Amino acid sequence: MRRTRVDLPGFVFYARTCKSRYAMDFDVEGLLGAVERSVHLGERNGLPARPVTLSRAFKTAVHNLWDAVTNRERIPRWFLPISGELEPGGRYQLEGNAGGLITECEAQSRFSLTWEFAGDTSWVDVHLALNESGHIRLTLTHTTLLSEHWHEYGPGAVGVGWELALMGLRSYLSDPDQPMPDEAEFAASTDGRAIIAGSSESWGQAAFAAGEDPDQAIQAALRTTAFYTGETVEPA
Repeated sequence: MRRTRVDLPGFVFYARTCKSRYAMDFDVEGLLGAVERSVHLGERNGLPARPVTLSRAFKTAVHNLWDAVTNRERIPRWFLPISGELEPGGRYQLEGNAGGLITECEAQSRFSLTWEFAGDTSWVDVHLALNESGHIRLTLTHTTLLSEHWHEYGPGAVGVGWELALMGLRSYLSDPDQPMPDEAEFAASTDGRAIIAGSSESWGQAAFAAGEDPDQAIQAALRTTAFYTGETVEPA
């Protein structure tokens, strides 16, 4: 079975060229409902930018969540292999994906970095905080400059990718010994497609709430879904 490599700014995904028979069972509504999403109109370095923010709570101790997202030995268990100097002022590189500079870090609280991919630079800020339920809420903001990619895919260009990553983080923390799902198998599964489509639609709604043109937000969400699933999605 052949796989096709496709790219969005900062994310690499593999889509199968035919449907998979692999069965996956996910709580689609629960996973989509666990994420809070927002888009804002802003500036970065004097240029129009769009901060895309998502957050979700994790049932674990802050030191464990912090270690899972900063320890080079644990990051590949839920995301991608990483190399470099993982400290303020150091540069990191995700295998086959983005690299950049770690600009700030406050242990067990927050870190910031540049996200450099395919000649473009954007910015990622991650915060951990105890919520009212006693769980640890991870909030991630990915700020991108307005570009053709934004007009084509909207906030889903980064939002869906990070949402899938945090879903992987949640699974890893729940059961560290389970293997990571195959990306292509996930995208081809019924639940996987439903999660991707639901996430894309939710990011389209967040873009509309931020003031984006509703038709453009809808079309961008459809293109994002088509990108991640490898399927053709006809405009509504």
